[in-house]
Amino acid sequence: MKNEYYVLGLMSGTSLDGLDLALCNFVKTDRWNYKVISASTVEYPESLRKQLGRSIELSAYEFMKLDVDLGKFIAEKINAFLETQNIKPDFIASHGHTTFHQPQTGLTSQIGNGATIAAHTGITTVCDFRTTDVAFGGQGAPLVPVGDELLFDNYDACLNLGGISNISFRMNNRRIAFDISPCNMALNYLANQINMPYDKNGENARKGNVETNLLDKLNNIDFYKKTGAKSLGKEWFDTVFQPYIDDAAISIYDKLRTVVEHISMQLENVLNGKNIETMLVTGGGARNVFLIERFNVAGKRKIIIPDSQTIDFKEAVIFAFLGVLRMRGEINCLCAVTGAKIDNCGGCIYLGKQKN
Repeated sequence: MKNEYYVLGLMSGTSLDGLDLALCNFVKTDRWNYKVISASTVEYPESLRKQLGRSIELSAYEFMKLDVDLGKFIAEKINAFLETQNIKPDFIASHGHTTFHQPQTGLTSQIGNGATIAAHTGITTVCDFRTTDVAFGGQGAPLVPVGDELLFDNYDACLNLGGISNISFRMNNRRIAFDISPCNMALNYLANQINMPYDKNGENARKGNVETNLLDKLNNIDFYKKTGAKSLGKEWFDTVFQPYIDDAAISIYDKLRTVVEHISMQLENVLNGKNIETMLVTGGGARNVFLIERFNVAGKRKIIIPDSQTIDFKEAVIFAFLGVLRMRGEINCLCAVTGAKIDNCGGCIYLGKQKN
């Protein structure tokens, strides 16, 4: 079994920021090491972004067609990206775009058809990383902690502030991880209402005031009372979280400010009593200056904001790495994290160019 791989990792997050592509090199010596050779983010065309945003409302036919159309779009962008590179990857590892995520019913779906990607690029494609874990009774999320454990273990905790905030850390000699709360999914939703794609640096949230009634309602949502493995999805945001912020008769600035406070409070609830001194923060929220200020207001721990490439592409890198583990037939999903019956190796493999 070889110990060096070139992999193109793909990530499409719930915040709909676009498609992240990261061409990576992985080498195994006494441990795994990685290097990002090149990375890029492709924005979704407005029509595709809108379709993805309402994907759970589509008919069965429309949903399946979107799956294939997204696969074609991804393949087109991969081919354009690789034309600028001197290295052809051994394979592609694609997270896809999460639509339905209801692990309690055994259901999770990440569209962006892997067979279509493999056929249109001619490169073997690994995809559908979550389904196996859900079939074993797990949440199918988060998956990034395997990469945190093997690639980023020099930090006490790894926090990702994407559409959903999630955290990974070691406790009692095992990796613990779970989703904390909505993050950019909520903040972008509110920023869109004042014709902004996102709240740059948290400037609009900084203008607002905390509305205690809304804050109390958000903090008392049942999800935050659950312990152990737990994960969030867009359906939950649409049906549980969003109605509270829609119903609040306050300004968008006050809503943004209150949601920032909610996010920071939920994070502090998670960290309270944990022996976490250094925390790596990635994802788009790492650039939200006001949000970072709020959850580090007491300065209890060292917050590490890495270079821009790591902020933006850490998840794409880790899904490339999960693809490596899948191709090697090694565990890429931890039951201690997801609550599944067993550690497992997830991912469907679609071959690229067929051998005669």
